[in-house]
Amino acid sequence: MLFSASLFKAGRSFGSRQFVIAALAAAVFPATAYTQTYPEKPIRLVVAAAPGGASELLARTIGPRLSAAWGQPVVVDHRPGAGGTIGTNVVAKARPDGHTLLIGSIGNLVIASGVYPNIPYDANRDFAPVTNLVNQPIVLVAHPSFEPNTVRELIAYTRARPGQVVYASTGIGSAMHLGGELLQKTAGLQLVHVPYKGGGPAVVDLVGGHVPLLFVGLAPALPHIRSGRIKAIAAVGSRRAAVLPDTPTVGEALPGYKVDYWSGVLAPGQTPTAIVSKLNGEIVRFVRTPDVRKRLEDAGFEVLATTPQQFAGTIREELARWGGIVRSAAIKPE
Repeated sequence: MLFSASLFKAGRSFGSRQFVIAALAAAVFPATAYTQTYPEKPIRLVVAAAPGGASELLARTIGPRLSAAWGQPVVVDHRPGAGGTIGTNVVAKARPDGHTLLIGSIGNLVIASGVYPNIPYDANRDFAPVTNLVNQPIVLVAHPSFEPNTVRELIAYTRARPGQVVYASTGIGSAMHLGGELLQKTAGLQLVHVPYKGGGPAVVDLVGGHVPLLFVGLAPALPHIRSGRIKAIAAVGSRRAAVLPDTPTVGEALPGYKVDYWSGVLAPGQTPTAIVSKLNGEIVRFVRTPDVRKRLEDAGFEVLATTPQQFAGTIREELARWGGIVRSAAIKPE
């Protein structure tokens, strides 16, 4: 805490207790006043992926409710590319006043840090975590014409066709890309990777039969699974998805295999704690309301709605865990 010269002079004249009270008032009252006036202008909510994916669904859920609560527009700004690092860097370099926010995930905050050697931001230093909103199951899905229906069938089919089976993901360095790389490594397969700039475009091409196999977040894939336009082969996380209880995990066929995918809201580093707390309180409040929770769960999400401190701890832990895995998978940016 920084104290002015006038406060130090005052401290000599009216005692230590009064000095401490005056110092605390000087430090706290301006922040409180700023919190009361925040937000003072439209909020930009950056999605580091193309339209149509799970991050957009979260942004479109959060945006209107923040706007209604605070009387300021919330503009969703898509900035896809480079494994989510382009949009993520926009927020890392933004003014830390709470008016630019990020939908951040394990992909652009953790995995990308191991994939891109000259990444222009530090996931621990350059962001102020607000709340870890949801865990999003990842699924391995296929076009109905693709012959295998289970993980074991897929392994046998691919081993008989080394280097010929194509799988798509939501981008180089995404959690979905890592899911494919881990499958290759764990099962000893040779697959051909086709990266997209988000879950929306990838699902569209899968439905159209342009790619046979896709690792993707459950949210953009679920309507097409339910309609039969694509089929779910397996869940990629540590447990089955609640909305697809009959779909086994990859780990049930390949023990030890799992990729869990979370997404949350972050502000630029050095954003005042009072602003972060205000954002957390409002977002967590409406995410936990029955209608929003149901909407997210129906889309395949598991609602988390953590504190800023819990989210910061998750990011630190995941960075430590995934660094070695990404390096061993030798994922290289295009």
